[in-house]
Amino acid sequence: MDRKTFTLMTAGLLVFAASAQPRAAQAGTPQAAIRSAVGDFLTAQTGGLPGQVEHGVGSIDPRLTLPACAALDVFTPPGARLWGKTNVGVRCASPAWTIYVPVTVKVTGSYLVTTRALPPGHVITAADTMATFGDLTLLPAGVAQDPAQVVGRSVSGSLAAGQPLRTDILRAPVVIQQGQAVKLVARGQGFEVTADGKALSQGILGQVVQVRAPSGQTVSGIARSAGVVEISN
Repeated sequence: MDRKTFTLMTAGLLVFAASAQPRAAQAGTPQAAIRSAVGDFLTAQTGGLPGQVEHGVGSIDPRLTLPACAALDVFTPPGARLWGKTNVGVRCASPAWTIYVPVTVKVTGSYLVTTRALPPGHVITAADTMATFGDLTLLPAGVAQDPAQVVGRSVSGSLAAGQPLRTDILRAPVVIQQGQAVKLVARGQGFEVTADGKALSQGILGQVVQVRAPSGQTVSGIARSAGVVEISN
């Protein structure tokens, strides 16, 4: 092979390689398609969250090259939650590959804060709370959004004014005292029967308590309100 022929063959190979590279890149999965699939997933999965939802898809390493995929599957990894800064997974069944993409979910809504400092054991009234707005994803878990979640319950520790009210630091009130005379109520379809009784134990709202009926029999019921125990049939 002479030098001229070798040079022409080499140039041809370089042209072929250069033209093949764009086609190989185009055969992969574009990152734009991945980001679009993640965005659609977030829209569908966060639609029922309590408030105004905004979400964003983080950056993907531009050096990452993935084989072409006919059907992308976006999923929430085990233990993850679409709340605040988190990650979602994107996978392909054939050829098999999986990546994780950073996302941000912001939820703006109303929540309850205290209007004044509350001491331990204080039973919350409507005047003790007020609604305010903010990013719920930046707040502690269990922040109350409805006054029905907090009014009538007592706080387990002291709370400062303006502090978010968390349901996990509230306690249901004691409505039945041990030895107290109570009203026993049995309800059914179209009837209600009441009787007097004596509480044999203290009862928190919604808790099971033991009551001695007029016959002397011990019955169990649910503490429904102050001095009222409901017996289920």
